[in-house]
Amino acid sequence: MRAVVTGGAGFLGSHLCEALINAGHEVVCVDNLISGSLQNLAQVSGRPELTFRHEDVSSPADVPGPVDTVFHLASLASPHDYLQFPIETLRAGSLGTGNYLELARVKQARFLMASTSEVYGDPRVHPQTETYWGHVNPVGVRSVYDEAKRFSEAMTMAYHREHGLDVKIARIFNTYGPRLRPRDGRVISSLLAQALAGLPLTVYGDGTQTRSFCYVDDQVRGLLALERAEVTGPVNIGNPAEITILDLVSEVLAITGSASPVVYEPLPLDDPARRRPDISLARRLLGWEPAVSLTEGLRRTADWLAGQLAGA
Repeated sequence: MRAVVTGGAGFLGSHLCEALINAGHEVVCVDNLISGSLQNLAQVSGRPELTFRHEDVSSPADVPGPVDTVFHLASLASPHDYLQFPIETLRAGSLGTGNYLELARVKQARFLMASTSEVYGDPRVHPQTETYWGHVNPVGVRSVYDEAKRFSEAMTMAYHREHGLDVKIARIFNTYGPRLRPRDGRVISSLLAQALAGLPLTVYGDGTQTRSFCYVDDQVRGLLALERAEVTGPVNIGNPAEITILDLVSEVLAITGSASPVVYEPLPLDDPARRRPDISLARRLLGWEPAVSLTEGLRRTADWLAGQLAGA
C-alpha cells in the first residue's frame, strides 16, 4: 500500500515508517521537524519507498498520487514540547487532523488517528476502558495536549459518520524505546539519561504514581494490527503492566549500574495518579498484546541512549 504518516520523523512515527517500508509498502512522511529529526529516519533514508515532505500539518494537505492509508501521528507528545509549543500542539490536533481527514476522504483512504491515554486525564476509573469518558481539566496547562487529542477523536468520528470514512482510533499509552530524546521530558528517557550520566534521578511528587509503559516495537505492531482490522475503535494500545515511578527508578538503577541518588521535585499540575490500560478489546478484536517486558525494553533503550550520549 501507499501510506501517509504525519509526524513520521518523530520517535514513534519513524519506527512506524520503518516497519511499513520493511514490509514492502511506500511511505510519504510528513513532518515539520519541531520535535522530529531526519536522523530518526536514517535506517530508511535513501530508500525509494520513502518520500519526505517538510511540511506543517496545519497547512492544507497536498499529497500527489494515490493514498491507501493515512496514519495521523503528528503532535508534540512530550510535556516539555507541548508546554513550549502550546499553540502548535492545538493546531496539530485541530487543523492538522481536519486537513488529513480531508485528504483521506478525497483519496478514499483509510485514516488511523493516534490518540492517547491522556484523553482519560487523571482517571477515576481503573484500569481505563475505552468506554470511560475521562477526567480532564480543560483549562489546565496539560489541556493543550489532552484537548487537542480529544478534539481529534471527535473530528475523526464526525468524518466517519458524515462521510462514511473508514477510520480507526488508537489510544496510545506511554510508549518508549530507542530514538526517544534524552531530555524530552518523558520519564523513561529522562531517568535513563540521568542514570547513564551519573546525575541525580528526578522524581516528581512522592513517586507512588503509576504508569504502564509499552515498548515501541509492540506499539507499532498494535497500530498496524488496528489499521488492518475492521474496527473503528477507540482501542487502547498499551501494556497493562503497571509500575510505580519509584519501582521504575529501581529498574533503571539496576539496568544501568548507576549509583545516582534520587531527588524529589513538586508534582506537576494535573499529573495523573494512576494509568493502566484495559486491553481486552485489543486482545479480542486485533489478536494483539505486548510481548517485550519492561526490563528488556529498558535494556534496549539504555543501550541506544548510551550510544547517543557517547556520540554527543
